[in-house]
Amino acid sequence: MPVPQHIFEPPFNIIRSSHVVLDVTDLKLSRAFYETTVGLHVEDADDKVVYLRAAEEHQHHSLVLRKAAAPACARLGFKVGNDKDLDKAAAFLSENSLAYAFADQPFQGRTLQFTDPFGFQIELYAAMDKRPHLLRRYDLYRGCHPQRLDHFNVFAAEVQDTVDFYARLGFRLTEYAEEDGPNGRIAAAWMHRKGNVHDFAITNGKGPRLHHFAYWTPTAMNIIHLCDVMASSGFVKNIERGPGRHGISNAFFLYVRDPDGHRLELYTSDYFTGDHDHEPLRWSLRDPRRQTLWGAPAPRSWFEQGSPFTGQTVREPKFVADVLVAD
Repeated sequence: MPVPQHIFEPPFNIIRSSHVVLDVTDLKLSRAFYETTVGLHVEDADDKVVYLRAAEEHQHHSLVLRKAAAPACARLGFKVGNDKDLDKAAAFLSENSLAYAFADQPFQGRTLQFTDPFGFQIELYAAMDKRPHLLRRYDLYRGCHPQRLDHFNVFAAEVQDTVDFYARLGFRLTEYAEEDGPNGRIAAAWMHRKGNVHDFAITNGKGPRLHHFAYWTPTAMNIIHLCDVMASSGFVKNIERGPGRHGISNAFFLYVRDPDGHRLELYTSDYFTGDHDHEPLRWSLRDPRRQTLWGAPAPRSWFEQGSPFTGQTVREPKFVADVLVAD
């Protein structure tokens, strides 16, 4: 299937992945997990919602937890360049017959919300309340010392169409996994805006669902330390995969599940992709190094489980990718 062409003058300017909004069933337990075990910092909270951020972030929040009857992903948030980009985004959505609305969101400036053609619920904003970063407040560090939100990874039922849509918005392909042969189909794609491997990864599967969101940590030792923290804080069974290293992105990783099953990746050691002539790297779908350069292979849950988007119907994928799955 075709690799999309890079577009350097998109219809509006998305800067980077910014924040995720999750519905959780036990707000107190989820807050404790993300604040005390993982190590995010609570900025504001009440009995219905908790706003958290990582040490390096100036923005008010990169994770929003909302109390709900059932777990789900409510929104994926992206920051745009300026307020005019929100109007340009609205024009693009209107021209492509996609519904949108401007919504008031706490601690954010004007926010545009829409559902893309594949059921992923997105919000865009240009301005968010600022907070002093906590990078040098080592006295506040907990868990794995998360520094910043890095990316989202989703299950898409129509992976090629989803890749093509986000390429139109200026997302640039860095790495992809493809079936072998002359008619090989792309089964996963890693796309970026900010100049590293990805802001948005798109994986073939039942969708729309969130596979995971990821925070960057300073070193691999921080990730290993989180394993010790989880083992001693009652969450050892929530460690799903890792630690290990991906071939794709070169990431040193750990995947954990929060109390509602939302998947979080802790992540470090990827690389710079900002040059305009950066060529995407192809991986054979049958190459086990793409998933696991070293470490235990991915369990079946990692391929099959994810968080639905609030109110969206999950669809079967257009094709079933032949991937290597650990028994």
